[in-house]
Amino acid sequence: MKRLLLFGLALAVVAGLAGVALWVSSGAGGVQAPGWYARTVYPLAYEGAITASAHRNGLDPALVAAVIYAESRFDARARSPYGAVGLMQVLPETATQIARETGGVAFVATDLEDPRVNIRYGCYYLRSVLDLFGGDRVAAIAAYNAGAGAVGEWEAAARAEGHTLRVADIPYAETRAYVRSVLKARLIYREMYGERLSRDS
Repeated sequence: MKRLLLFGLALAVVAGLAGVALWVSSGAGGVQAPGWYARTVYPLAYEGAITASAHRNGLDPALVAAVIYAESRFDARARSPYGAVGLMQVLPETATQIARETGGVAFVATDLEDPRVNIRYGCYYLRSVLDLFGGDRVAAIAAYNAGAGAVGEWEAAARAEGHTLRVADIPYAETRAYVRSVLKARLIYREMYGERLSRDS
């Protein structure tokens, strides 16, 4: 009996995830959103902090939500093996530099545990890489994951071939997957949470 119950539960989970996959592959909106299935897979929290920091930095709030999803799945306590902290996985040394540039003289590394501070600093960094790469979203998202130095080399190679950086040009498998994940999640957050995230960027 227990085996049958577990099997049935597993089938229900698989069916739910299949519904999410069908909805996403249809273009994130071509089919009625599957309610709690999709919202479980793509959660949203801290939308006030997201929209405030996104607007302050001229960013699409759905892109910010997508980066948070890819970085931490909205877990404010997330830590990486490399020392990155919080929702947007900001490195303390990066945050210290941002604090210097923005006049945050009272900043200490533990401030990154505050979701509002973490999102504010993550948005500032995301804006800086977008500016660095002339607004190229693929390059900026890749830089958020792999660093601006590496992406600068990939972008230069792409330009030498006569085109902008494409996801397929990214040599790191992890970064390719990351960029694809963020781009897909951005569309999903726009469609699913339009009532909670503005779309004027």
